[in-house]
Amino acid sequence: MEEAYLLLGSNLGDRAELLKQALALIQARAGRVRLSSSVYETEPWEASPDLPFLNMAVCIETGLEPLQLIGVLLDIESEMGRERDGSFNAPRTIDIDIMLFGNRIIDKPALRIPHPRMHLRRFVLLPLDEIAHAVVHPVLGKTVGQLLDLCIDKLAVDIYKPLKSSASDQ
Repeated sequence: MEEAYLLLGSNLGDRAELLKQALALIQARAGRVRLSSSVYETEPWEASPDLPFLNMAVCIETGLEPLQLIGVLLDIESEMGRERDGSFNAPRTIDIDIMLFGNRIIDKPALRIPHPRMHLRRFVLLPLDEIAHAVVHPVLGKTVGQLLDLCIDKLAVDIYKPLKSSASDQ
């Protein structure tokens, strides 16, 4: 069994519910969810006019090999309505990426671990820091906390606070 750190994101539909559904499917098919971060609302990357994302990081304990894990995660995305049209920053019902997988370094066409852009993005590092502050990036040799401190990304990343419905206010 190895630990893998995943980032989940959604900016279409009921974003919070989609994250919950994805977590349940990950737990059932990929491995035991050991830790999960808060949910963060994040400004879309590259000034896209799309809705803000909800993002969260999770740590799972898995017996799957990395290529098996990405296969399971891609199946979950597809099952949850993710459509891949080839565009890099397209809106999506669910996105599940492997950020880290133990101390492994993988550079294959189908999978790159550690995620090649994780150190450049606050929406990845902030939730990951919450559950993996001292975990060391196996290529850069810095902890997640250090990477967050060095990150120059200025996009908004805030704890998500869902609006209360009028029924719950009574």
